[in-house]
This record gives sequence, C-alpha cells and structure tokens, in this order.
Amino acid sequence: MDYKTARGFLIHQGTVADSNSDSFLVRLAQGQAPVPGQVTNILLALKVVFEALRSSSTLDRELGYALYLLSYDSRRHYEAGRQAGVVWPPLLDEDLKRISRAVKSIFAGEWHSQ
Repeated sequence: MDYKTARGFLIHQGTVADSNSDSFLVRLAQGQAPVPGQVTNILLALKVVFEALRSSSTLDRELGYALYLLSYDSRRHYEAGRQAGVVWPPLLDEDLKRISRAVKSIFAGEWHSQ
C-alpha cells in the first residue's frame, strides 16, 4: 500500500457520511462489527501514513480530521454500543487502542507501541 492509497482509505473509513457505507465508523455507529480484515487494513494504512509523514511538520486538514474521527469516534461508538447491549468481537477493544496509538504516533512523529 502506498501513501496515496493509505490516505484515501483512512479518509473513507473515517469520514464517510453515507449510512449505507461499510466504512469502519458507519458500521460501529450502527452497532455492527467491522468487516473481517477492516481493522488490519486500517492499521496497515496508519503505519504507511506514519512512515510517509514521519519527518513532515504539517498534516493536511482532511487527513487530520479523518484520523481524529477514527481515534475518537470509534471509541465513542464502541462505548455507546456496549452500553446498548451490543456484543462486540472480543478483540475490538484492543484494536481500537491500537488505532488510537497509531493516530497518536502520526501526530507525534514517533511510533508509540504502548
């Protein structure tokens, strides 16, 4: 995956407002588990974006907004679903933590593994 593909994928997964979409945030907002492999692809795309932007001092607004939403809204939707009785996949909580750490890493310019 190259930077352009990773960037587009993350923007799609984090900002699509179409409720018929299978984007990550739409699925979580609807109380549905991610599509198999979706989190893995998000994490891969985050790593690609991190590597590409590691030495950059700026981040474009559209990407920054998508990263924020992936990190913040995914957790918010997860918690809302949990309180509403949604039975999430057992590893989703850890996956959301990984996504948040990767987003933090992109903003910080250094990889945070924990």
